[in-house]
Amino acid sequence: MKLCIALDNPTLQENCNLLRALDSISNDKKEKIWLKIGLRSFIRDGINGLERVKTYGNYRIFLDLKLYDIPNTMLDAITECQKLGIDMLTIHTSCGFEAMKMIADSKHKAANSPLIVGVSALTSFDNEGFAQIYNAQLFSHTLKLSSLAYKAGIDGVVCSVQESRAIKRVTSKDFLTITPGVRPFGENPQDQKRVASLQDALNAQSDFVVIGRPIYKAENPLEVVSNILEVL
Repeated sequence: MKLCIALDNPTLQENCNLLRALDSISNDKKEKIWLKIGLRSFIRDGINGLERVKTYGNYRIFLDLKLYDIPNTMLDAITECQKLGIDMLTIHTSCGFEAMKMIADSKHKAANSPLIVGVSALTSFDNEGFAQIYNAQLFSHTLKLSSLAYKAGIDGVVCSVQESRAIKRVTSKDFLTITPGVRPFGENPQDQKRVASLQDALNAQSDFVVIGRPIYKAENPLEVVSNILEVL
């Protein structure tokens, strides 16, 4: 299992300060760390900010833009993202099978294409909130969307820890599950509804855990990250 550190600080400098604080982590342990750049950081800091983040170590980059549009528009956007030297990119599985199939086919033809993973159900949803939007039961519909993504040929899905093991059961053990909403050692869930501990994620066979606030809001981020890496 890999750790994705969410760089969601209010400024680029604070993101860089966090990475500087992690500099003493050994290179073999850094191989387990990916850096997630989400909407806030990418809109604010752009490509220059992404390039600056890359200077703090040989980290893999997860660009979390959750693309969602008509198939051709999504494919054009992904073609541009492929030029950024990133390693993983998010789309929404709700874009449908046709869009995901086009994206997967294009990915397989491109050199050095990032992993493409689809958001199934945001971890801020509970059952009631999900039903209001999708008129469906959260767990079963997450499995349905994940199965569509698998059949379309993309690399994996973003889901809660609670769905990870079931998704692998209906798709493949090699189909990636990326799990946000992880509070590694029982921290405050804040705006996340479907949260889990680090041990829960391990038990659920998550491939990536996405952790932000428990790290970047900690008094000693290095200690928190080191403790997480000891569990992975």
